[in-house]
Amino acid sequence: MNPKRIVITGGPGTGKSSVIRELEAAGHHCFHEVIRSMTFEAKKEAEPGSFITNPLAFVSDPYLFNRQLLEGRLQHFGEAAGINHTVVFYDRGIPDVLAYMDFFRQVYGPEFETACRYNRYDKVILLPPWEEIYVSDNERLESFQEALQIHNYLTATYQRFGYDPVSIPVGTVRERAEHILQELTREQFL
Repeated sequence: MNPKRIVITGGPGTGKSSVIRELEAAGHHCFHEVIRSMTFEAKKEAEPGSFITNPLAFVSDPYLFNRQLLEGRLQHFGEAAGINHTVVFYDRGIPDVLAYMDFFRQVYGPEFETACRYNRYDKVILLPPWEEIYVSDNERLESFQEALQIHNYLTATYQRFGYDPVSIPVGTVRERAEHILQELTREQFL
């Protein structure tokens, strides 16, 4: 089976992971974000007590870190072909890697853009910045202002690769998950 691939993206702290867990609890197959564990591991190597908003500052080779992140997202993309579901959800997609690299003004090779061009999602769901629920933590290091900027980079990057992200309004986790499912039903994905 080749399910429809649905990305749920947005800046940090927009509630993506909570919505993914809600969709998963409702019986949908969901791929979880790979960067949180990578950031946690990278931060262990950082100087204790330092506050740095860019997780790449923790690693000795930021390009390698992003390459590993890209490979993790590509692995999730490939695994979907063997999933026996109508749709699969991703907590962030391959273009997110480029959006963050652009935000942090990092150079990337053509393999990053090639990965975005040839591994296409069927729908991109964009959760907007929501200051009332925004919380920084050990793996989410950006300020809310930086989260707003990242949102803009994500939007621009997905549009650059030909996507038309659908923005989901704020609301409870259940309301947002239901809104996504209604959107997919309108598209006849469900």
